[in-house]
Amino acid sequence: MLFLVSSMHGGGAERVAATLANAWARRGDEVTLVCCYSGRGRCDQALDPGVRLLWLADLMRGPAWLRPAAKLAALRRLARESRPDRVLSFLTNVNVTALLALRGLGLPIVVGERTDPAHSVNLEASLRRLRRWTYPWARRVAVQTRRSAQHLLQVAPGVRRLAVIPNPLPDGLPQRRDQEPPGPRYTLAALGRFNPVKQFDRLIECFATIAPQCPDWDLCIWGDGAQREACLQRVRALGLESRVRLPGFSRTPWEDLATAHAFVLNSRVEGFPNALLEAMALGLPCVATDCPSGPSELTRNGRLAELVPLDDEAALRQALLRVMGADPAEREARGRAAAESVRSRYGLDAVLRAWDDAWTDTDGTQCGEDKETS
Repeated sequence: MLFLVSSMHGGGAERVAATLANAWARRGDEVTLVCCYSGRGRCDQALDPGVRLLWLADLMRGPAWLRPAAKLAALRRLARESRPDRVLSFLTNVNVTALLALRGLGLPIVVGERTDPAHSVNLEASLRRLRRWTYPWARRVAVQTRRSAQHLLQVAPGVRRLAVIPNPLPDGLPQRRDQEPPGPRYTLAALGRFNPVKQFDRLIECFATIAPQCPDWDLCIWGDGAQREACLQRVRALGLESRVRLPGFSRTPWEDLATAHAFVLNSRVEGFPNALLEAMALGLPCVATDCPSGPSELTRNGRLAELVPLDDEAALRQALLRVMGADPAEREARGRAAAESVRSRYGLDAVLRAWDDAWTDTDGTQCGEDKETS
C-alpha cells in the first residue's frame, strides 16, 4: 500500500494516518507512508517498525522553480517502482496531487477528505476547481460523516463512488474509567488548538457567566495556538485566574481528560471531532455544539450527550449547568452509556473493515452506525 499524507506532525489527520498505517502493518501489509508537503520534516507520531516512512522532497529532482512538476514526477516514479496494490491519500491538496500524478497507471486510488467540504474556507479557487475535476477519477472518495457526504457531492458532483468512514479510536486509548475523580473541586475540560473555529474565547465568556452558580467547578482548556495569549489576557481581565486554566499543549491528553469531570466542545465547525470522540470513549459526560460535522452522529442526535444548537449561548449555558449540577452517579451513568456506544461504533477493527471495503467494487461504505440508528 502507498499511503500519502501532507506531514506527520501533531495534528488529528496525522494521528489517524499513524493509527491506520500501524494497524495495516501489524496485520502484515506492506505500508509505505509518504509525507508530500513537509520537506524533510519530522515525524511526531509513533509508527510501527513495519511502516516505511518517506519524504517526497527527498525524491524530487530539478530546480526550485520546477517544484510543482517535480513533485508530480517524483510521486509517479515512486508508484512505478513500488507497484502498490492500492493507494490511499489524505487531505484535499495531497488528493489532487495523487490523482494527477498517478493518472493512467491503473492503480486503485482512494482519497479521503479530512474536513467538511462545505467549510473548507482556506482552499484556493484553483484547488477547488482541481478537486471538482479530479475526484471522479478516484476508485472512491471517503468522508468522515454523512453530512460531509452531502456537501462533497455539491462541490464535486461528478463523484459516483462515496464512502462514509469516521476516524477510529486511536491506538493506546485507555479503557473507560470506572468512576469520576472525587471532589471537592471539579473540572470542565476542553481540548484543541486555539484558533477561531474552536471558539475557546466564547467558551471562557460563557463559563464566566455561570461560574458563580457552580463555585466548585473550574474550566481547563488544553491546547496551544495563535489565540491562546488573547484568551489568557481575557481570563485575567475577568479575574478568573483561579477558576480557568490554560496549561498549553498536552502530551498526555487522555490522562489529562481522565482527571476531568465533564467535557465541552464549542466548535463552529469540525472535520471530525476527535477530542469529543475520545472524551466520550473515556466515559466523560459531554456537552457539544451541533456544528458541522460529527457531533450529532457521535452523540446519536443528543441521546448520548448534551447537544446544543450552534451559536445559542443560552442553550450552552443551560446544558453546562445541567451537567455540572448533576449528581456524580448520574454523570457516571451518562459517561458509561456514551463510552459503550462509541467504542462499539468507532473501534479500530470496524473502521479498518470499512477502509478495506473502500477499494472494492461494492456500493458505498458507511461506518460508525449501530443497529438503533441505521
